[in-house]
Formats: sequence, structure tokens, C-alpha cells
Amino acid sequence: MSSLWRDLAASFRNPEFWALSSWLDIMVRNRQSRLGVFWLLVPPMVYIWGIGGMFASMMGLSFREFVAYVALGYVVFRLISAVITESSGAFLSAASFILDGHLRLTDFILRVVAKALFYFLVSLPVVAASVYLSPDWHWQALPASLLALAWMTGITLCIGVVFAVVGARLPDVGQLVNNVFMFAFLLTPIIWHTDFMPAESLRGQLVRFNPLFHMVEVVRAPLLGMPVAPESYLYLCALTVVALLGATITYRLFARHVPVWV
Repeated sequence: MSSLWRDLAASFRNPEFWALSSWLDIMVRNRQSRLGVFWLLVPPMVYIWGIGGMFASMMGLSFREFVAYVALGYVVFRLISAVITESSGAFLSAASFILDGHLRLTDFILRVVAKALFYFLVSLPVVAASVYLSPDWHWQALPASLLALAWMTGITLCIGVVFAVVGARLPDVGQLVNNVFMFAFLLTPIIWHTDFMPAESLRGQLVRFNPLFHMVEVVRAPLLGMPVAPESYLYLCALTVVALLGATITYRLFARHVPVWV
């Protein structure tokens, strides 16, 4: 029976495959283009400055005040969604490597995480420009937000382990997850402000039941000088326990079946 934490430790000690292959995958995908990896800046520019600016005008908000809010929410949401959606097909897309038997399953999950983190880093110039336009920015909260980001990445990694194993057994899970995140993007306060959904309302309670709401808020709110509700920390602590147990048990019971399923 495989141990998730033993395999993860071994993968971190030997990052040659998952770190290099994630980089090569991105390079190969963009090598036919004249602009290359600079095309990776286009999606954050469209979402942050295009869609964010449109929704700011629709809600009567200042673009300068709203753009940093959208930028931080978008890059955190994109990081989380990329890991979970791509993890759903991580083992299926690496079937030849898995059947060869020389790599750990955690290598393929870490490859997904490394790629998502690379996209996150590429988006930072757009975020920096948005922050420059923002009139209210709290640099002293940066260490706390970085710790929160690391925490959210750890939770997402555990969730990705579960979806990777389930996706190996049920290939349709990947399509389901993609569609769920399309709806979750609208349900999470990224291109709209949380003030429009008060916690006392039914819609506000539905939004706050969404884990992505809390995962985005603990990273974004301190940097914008906004308070983080204690309920968000309690929610995320509970989610951390569930994710850790779910990943550990799922991997221990079913990881050995993955080579058969793929």
C-alpha cells in the first residue's frame, strides 16, 4: 500500500522530472508562436483589465480601486482551478510513464502544481501594474498573504491528489470539474464585490458556502486592507483536515490500482 507522504517526500528530493517536464511542456506548447510565452500574459490582461474594467463600470466602481481586487482574486482562483482541473486528467495523460513504472504517482501531481505556479508567476507583471494603479495597498500585509497563499496551495495539492486518483478511474470527472469551475468563477467574488452579497442574505450564505470564496479572501483581503472574517479561518482549517485525510486515505487505498485503470 502506497504512502502519499513518503512518495511526496521522495518527489521533492528528486524534482528533476516534474520540474523540468512542466517547463518543457509550456515551452513546447508555445514554440510555434512568435511571441512565445508572452502569450501567457494575454489571459490575465483580458480578465483583469478587460472584464474587470467592464464590471467596474457596470457596478459604478472606480477602475483604479477595483482592478487590484480583480487581479488578486483572478490569479489565486486560476492557480487553484488549474491544479484541480488538470489533476483530474494527470494520470491518464501520463499513462505511458506510469506503465513504465520508474516514477512515483506524486511526480505527475507535482508537475501539475509546478505548471500552475509558473502561470501564476507569469501573471504577476499584470498584477503589479494593477497594484500600481490601486490607491489603497497594504505592503505590510504581504508576508501574511504569502503564507496564506502557501496554505491554499497545500490544500489544493491535497484536493488534486483525490481528483487525480478518481479521474484515473472515471475519465469523465475531468469534464465535470471543468464545468463546475466555470460556474464557480461566477459564484466566487472575483469580478464582483462581496458587498453585493451580504452574509445575512440567502445568496450571501450560498456564496460563503463556496470554499473558493474563503481561499481567495484570506490571500486578497489583507493586501487591500479588508478584514478577513474569523469564519473563513475556521472554514479553511476544517477544509485542511478534510483535504489531508481525503488525500491520505484515497492515495493509500487506491494508488496501486492506477496503473490498471489508465
